[in-house]
Amino acid sequence: MTEIERVGVLEWDLESVAQSLRLTQSEVREYFTDGRRVSFILERRICREIVKGTLSPSEGAGFDLIDGNGQKWEVRSITSKIYFCPSYMVGSGRRFNEDGFMTKLSEISGYFVGDVAEFPKIPVWKIPELTVRYWYERGMLGAGTNVSRSKALRLLGT
Repeated sequence: MTEIERVGVLEWDLESVAQSLRLTQSEVREYFTDGRRVSFILERRICREIVKGTLSPSEGAGFDLIDGNGQKWEVRSITSKIYFCPSYMVGSGRRFNEDGFMTKLSEISGYFVGDVAEFPKIPVWKIPELTVRYWYERGMLGAGTNVSRSKALRLLGT
C-alpha cells in the first residue's frame, strides 16, 4: 500500500461568496457541501491550485484531471459518504460492476478527495490507486465501494 498525503486546504470567504451570488450564507453552505453540485468547482480548484495540471478534455472522460507527469486522477467529495467506483455506477437504477471498477483503477493514478462537509475550508488528500485497490481487496470499502464519512476519515488517518 502506498502513502495517503494531505495535499492542502481549499478556502472560500463564505460572506463574500454569499454576497456575490446574492444568496444567504446558509444557501451557499448547502450548495458547497453537496458533492454533485460542487464537483465542477472542486475539480478546477484542485487542478489549478494543488495539482497545477490540466482538466480532462471532456466531462465524459474516465478521469477529471492530468498532473504535470501526465498521470490521470479522479476527484471525489466526502459528504455523508464517498464512493470510488466510476460515476456511471452510482445513482438510481445503476449497479456496481467489479470489472468496471477494476478497469477504472487500472486507468488512473488515484484520487484527490476533498472533505466538502468542512466548507468553507475543504481539506484535500491524494490517495494512490494502489491504496484504494488495497482497501477494496481487503473488504475495507462497503458495497459498491461506498464508505461513510466517518469511515473515510478513519481510512485517511484523521
